[in-house]
Formats: sequence, structure tokens, C-alpha cells
Amino acid sequence: MANAQKLDQPVHTVRLEPVGVEFEVENGETVLNAAFRQGIALPHGCKEGQCSACKCVLLDGEVDLLKYSTFALNDMERDSGHILLCRTIAYSDMEVELLNYDEEVLAKSIAVKSYTGRITKIEKLTHDIRGIEIELGSPIKFWAGQYVDITVTTKDGETITRSFSMANTPRETQELSFIIKKYPQGKFSGELDSGGIELGVAVTVVGPYGTCFRRENREGPLVLVGAGSGMSPVWSILNDHLLSGETRPVYFFYGARTSEDLFHLDRIDELVARHPEVTFIPVLSHAAEDSGWTGERGFVHESVDAKLKELALDGNGDVYACGPPPMIDALQPVLFMNGFESERIFFDKFTTSSGGGTPGH
Repeated sequence: MANAQKLDQPVHTVRLEPVGVEFEVENGETVLNAAFRQGIALPHGCKEGQCSACKCVLLDGEVDLLKYSTFALNDMERDSGHILLCRTIAYSDMEVELLNYDEEVLAKSIAVKSYTGRITKIEKLTHDIRGIEIELGSPIKFWAGQYVDITVTTKDGETITRSFSMANTPRETQELSFIIKKYPQGKFSGELDSGGIELGVAVTVVGPYGTCFRRENREGPLVLVGAGSGMSPVWSILNDHLLSGETRPVYFFYGARTSEDLFHLDRIDELVARHPEVTFIPVLSHAAEDSGWTGERGFVHESVDAKLKELALDGNGDVYACGPPPMIDALQPVLFMNGFESERIFFDKFTTSSGGGTPGH
């Protein structure tokens, strides 16, 4: 445990190997939050010790870990010096070895900041998908596919913080749009429907977060896969790509249960008409036989598999997949079997909240 002298020291230095990056962490601040604050984008996911994305090896220094899930860091790993940066409090200067890092992510780091704003639009897109827009008091910089934490106080005085991906492109820096899935136990979406979160209510937005953002100037087609509110980052990535002027073929898959769960179809039709290099492939898993649906049926990962086999890309392309964990889990082996290496695959798993803190998407 740290001695009194170390506890009194206001800041400590963190050194990241093998990249040689150094930054400061304040007393009581997690290493991951300190990195975010200073514009250093480290691997991360849930930010609360549940997912293991920020796992690394402590090479030197004294630290303590806040509460975390043993699923993310088991006892054997902890005993061998592994830590989770989102749970690590430094009591001395420290050095860590990154197990997973992306030099492109580090190069495109954006400092996480806090912004004030208000909700200017709430719309019903389907029976369980909502759209909201937030006007910020000052512009935010982010990459297409990233997300923010939104904090709002309901009419009853309850403060709720949830993470949502932007649906707009980074060119729109003060008018943010979000596509939100309504879950039975979802606090934020539930309050939207009940009127607990009102139009015009003040919000705090903190971000940007996330490493599932659009990479530029790559070879091969762009494969986008979304389901539910996974449309939000996918829509941002798609439109940002088209605005960039890159001329890659795009295969845009969206998985839903029935045709009533599809939305933005008019906007997608207009987009495809202007950009014939974009192929939109909606896939319905529970369309009734007499529904008149003539498109693809089954689960979205099955349609992705069939199309990749047809195209014979052999991993030459980039895949961005955003949606619920079962979709992502089913898609991963499909991509690997079709020759895609991990550096060409970018995932964002959307999870529901397990409590009153800050959950995943």
C-alpha cells in the first residue's frame, strides 16, 4: 500500500510501453480517465471494469484497483500483474505494457471534455427505436462511429447517465443526433416515452469515446453491419465516408425482426440513388410468410456470410459492426472464416445498463 508521502503527491506519471507515451494522473483519478482527459485514446469499452478491453500489464509502480468483474480480470491474471486501466488508481509513478493498442487510434486521439446542451428533438422512429437531437453550447470534435456519455435529470429529479453513439457526421459539431433502442428496463429510453425527459431539458455531454470509428484511405469495400440502435454509429460512418469522396463499394446490412422495425428507408433510398456504389441489404429474422416481404430473411450474420462468399473478398475490406452482443458474437467467426484479420474489423457492442451508474450503450 502507498505511504503517506506518495498519497500527498498531487500527480503521478504513467508511461505506456511499447509506444513510449507518458502522461500524468491525479490522485483518485483512474488511469484511463487521465488518458482521456489529456487526449490519449487507449483501448477501452465499458469504462467500468466489465469488458477487459483496457487490460494491460503493470511493469512498475504501486496501484490499487477499484471494484471490477472477475470476468474482465480473473484472479490468476491479477496475481501475474495484469490490471484494468479503467479501474486503476496510481499511488506512485507507474509503467505499463499495453496488450492491445492501435497506432492509428493513438494518432487520432481527441481529448475528452464536458459540454452543456439541451434536447431539441424527440421522435418515434419505430415502436422501440427513438431519435433525439441535442444542441450543444460549444462544438465537439469526434470521429464518425464514436460515442458520448449523456447525463440528464428527469422531472422527478433522478439523474441518469447513459452512453450513446452519434448518428450525425463529425461535420455537425453542435447539433448531435442519436438513435436509441427502448428496452423494458431502460431508464433513459423509458423516461423519454413517459415524459420524464422533456423537450428542452438541459443535458451534460462528455466525450468522445470509442475506437470503432471510420478509418480513412483503405483498400477494398466497406462492410457495415447494424441492428437496433446500431444504426446510429453505422449511419454516421456511412455518411462520413460518402462525404469524404472515397469511392469504395459499400455493403450496408441492417438486421431487424419485421418490416415494422425498419426506419429511415426514405433517406436510405435517396442516399442509394445518389451513390450507386452503396448496396443496402435489410435482413428480417421474424417476417411472417404472408407479410409480402421480398428481401432477405434470417439473421443478419447469415446474410453477411453469404454476400462475403459471393464477393470472394478474402478479407480485403473494412468491417464496422454495431449492435447487440448476440449479433456481434455471431458475426465474429463469420468474418474470420471469410479471411478478415482483426485489424480490418471494428466492433461496438451495445449493452443495456445493469444499474444506476454509467452503462454501455
